Amino acid sequence: MKHAYRIVIMALACGACVAHATGVVPETSVVIVNEADGEGSINVKNTDPGPVLLYSSLKDLPEDPAHLLIVTPPVARVDGGKSQLVRFIMDNAEPLKTERFKRVIFEGIPSTEKGKNKVQVTIRQDLPVIIHPRDLDPNREPWTLLKWSRAKDKLTVSNDSAYVVRLDQKFLLEPSGTKLELSKTYILPGEHIEIPVKDDSALAAATQVRLFPATVYGYAVASYDAPLVAVSPAL
Repeated sequence: MKHAYRIVIMALACGACVAHATGVVPETSVVIVNEADGEGSINVKNTDPGPVLLYSSLKDLPEDPAHLLIVTPPVARVDGGKSQLVRFIMDNAEPLKTERFKRVIFEGIPSTEKGKNKVQVTIRQDLPVIIHPRDLDPNREPWTLLKWSRAKDKLTVSNDSAYVVRLDQKFLLEPSGTKLELSKTYILPGEHIEIPVKDDSALAAATQVRLFPATVYGYAVASYDAPLVAVSPAL
């Protein structure tokens, strides 16, 4: 809100200034890179009438900082109404054993017109990038492979599979219907996440967890009830 407020103030101060927002729009909501193909790609369209400089950059997750991809071109001029193909080329030293998760940021910066004052608002698009290993069969329901367990006041979810699982942060303890929340919308291969539960009685009585998963493209699907296993604390 503060950022939007500053833009309004600047526009009023300029008098004859014209607010201008760039509109770079990716053709899909996620980038899929198959190791077997050696690369993946996505078209990004400039929906504005004027040209923009399209900046494309990869962002590693804190949980997985390994360099695996090269994005090209990192910078490109895209005329109004036109599209730019952005490629993601594999740059891994060893074959992948599990799916990997990165993010890509597309930012369109409009060209400056001489003699005109404009408040230019740059809109960034931040998309997930999923890299699929060469020798791993696709799985349309990877959330079914998650393992949920409870002990004392903690709930643990473990992803021992080779797949990235995307899901809504909110989920339910059943049969009580107690609402809980994950810290993020994905669980990486090999991750074990602990979720504190304040309601001890709801956790003790819980027999399953109701998830609201998403496909690899981020589309919500029907809820899924995962079994919940009680684990005795280590002595």
